[in-house]
Amino acid sequence: MRHRVAGRKLNRNTAQRKALLRGLATELFKHGKIQTTEAKAKSLRPVAEKLVTLAKRGDLHARRLAAGRLYDPAVQQKLFGEIAEHFQGRQGGYTRIYKLGPRKGDASPMALIELVDYEA
Repeated sequence: MRHRVAGRKLNRNTAQRKALLRGLATELFKHGKIQTTEAKAKSLRPVAEKLVTLAKRGDLHARRLAAGRLYDPAVQQKLFGEIAEHFQGRQGGYTRIYKLGPRKGDASPMALIELVDYEA
């Protein structure tokens, strides 16, 4: 039974799952949108939302927490600069997921996750 157990395992151990989500979050903030599987997109959404909330706070502690959750320092600068400024008046819901249908090779359900009303 998995009552009240949040999150998806994505067929990986903990370290691999954390690394995957860090990489996906870094690419999402670098490009503004990414195409991935539905399960990965749904797992990425809370990570990305929390990072944008940290960026909106903007203090030193928030920067250090975000640095531990992103791979690229240039992406961190972009997150705390233009992305945080863009979402300053918004209370949440910074990402949107579009379902794209099955992938050609293995019929895995694909999705596009993007930052709402943001052009990279």
